[in-house]
Order: sequence, then C-alpha cells, then structure tokens
Amino acid sequence: MNPIKTYTVEEAKRKIERYCVYQERCHYDIEKKLREMRMIPQAIDEIFGHLIQHNFLNETRFAQAFARGKFRIKKWGKSRITRELKIRKISVYNIKLALKEIEDKEYYTTFDALAEKRLLQVEKETNISKKRKKIADYLLYRGWESAMIYEFLNERVKY
Repeated sequence: MNPIKTYTVEEAKRKIERYCVYQERCHYDIEKKLREMRMIPQAIDEIFGHLIQHNFLNETRFAQAFARGKFRIKKWGKSRITRELKIRKISVYNIKLALKEIEDKEYYTTFDALAEKRLLQVEKETNISKKRKKIADYLLYRGWESAMIYEFLNERVKY
C-alpha cells in the first residue's frame, strides 16, 4: 500500500511554480491542484500570495491566452469561450478583456471557413431540414452565435 505523498509549503510552492510555468493557469486550476496535494487552507493562501506576487499566476493573462488559443487552435466561438471561462470562475471583466483578443475580421473569416467546411461535409444529405440542423448543431456546439449561424443557413442552405 502506497503512503499518501505529503508536501511542505516550500515543496508545494516549487511544484506549483513549475505547473504554472509550463502553461498559463487560473486560480481555479491552482486551487484544485493544491487540494489534490492535500494542502491545508492556510498553506493554500500562502502559496497563492507567493504565486501572484512573483507573477506566476495572473487571471487576466490566463483569460487572454485561453481565448486566443481556443479560438485559433480549436476554432471556438465567443459563446463557448465565455462559457468555459465562467466554469473556471474568471471575472466578467477579464472575460471581456479576453474576447477583445479576437479581431472581428479574423472571427468572421474563421466562422465562414468553418461553416463552409461543414456544408461540404453534409452535402450528401438530401433532406434540407436535416442538413440545416447538422450544420447548426456543429456550429452551436463550437460556441458560435446563433444569429451568425442562421444568417449563414438562410444564405447558403435554402429550403
């Protein structure tokens, strides 16, 4: 039977510093990680203070990097990005700053490319209603705004 690993505050600080350096993290991720490490609340507070003071942890920077990455790599829309940031308990202020990282022109270009790609994937579907539903479901799941989706469908997939 394995004994449960315990950490001193200094060991935990170093471990969490490495965790933060590897990739941007939010407070929610760090708190979860520290709880998994079985750190007591006083130690968690001390470690948080250290991480913020030494700029390992910054919610604004995390939100901006998250929004840029999920948009550019996963092609997520603003709704999905917002929802995911809220799950991570990011403030409304930081969410707004993060969404400003996405340029409007690039946003619409990405949407058009994604919608056109999906239209080609479902071109064999003969039932127009099913085709429209497949395209809409695909784009809604990725967090694109319904107004944009239905505007695209009304232009490109007519009854």
